Amino acid sequence: MTLAAADNYALSLLKLQRFEEAKSLLRKQLPVARRILGKDHIQTIKMTWRSAEALYEDANASLGDMREVATTLEETERTARRVLGGAHPVTKGLGAHLQTAQAALRARESGAS
Repeated sequence: MTLAAADNYALSLLKLQRFEEAKSLLRKQLPVARRILGKDHIQTIKMTWRSAEALYEDANASLGDMREVATTLEETERTARRVLGGAHPVTKGLGAHLQTAQAALRARESGAS
């Protein structure tokens, strides 16, 4: 329940565009979720998604951050698809965010060259 509360709090911080606070919270809680629940648990999947979202939504995200987001979302979407199935709302949401993050990364990379 503590991890679910941390996830909900992170989501609230993201909606308020308080990205640094969300990143800080998730940096502390995500390793706990992985250790206690495992990387395949839905709560860990959702927290990993939020962690990537906190990086992606931050206007100060570097090109390296954007690459990390794309990689994280690719891996997390694959895990969600395997564990939850392709029709699950979490899997669908991850897929949509992955496409958006990849498009933003391509745009950033083409602008940087």
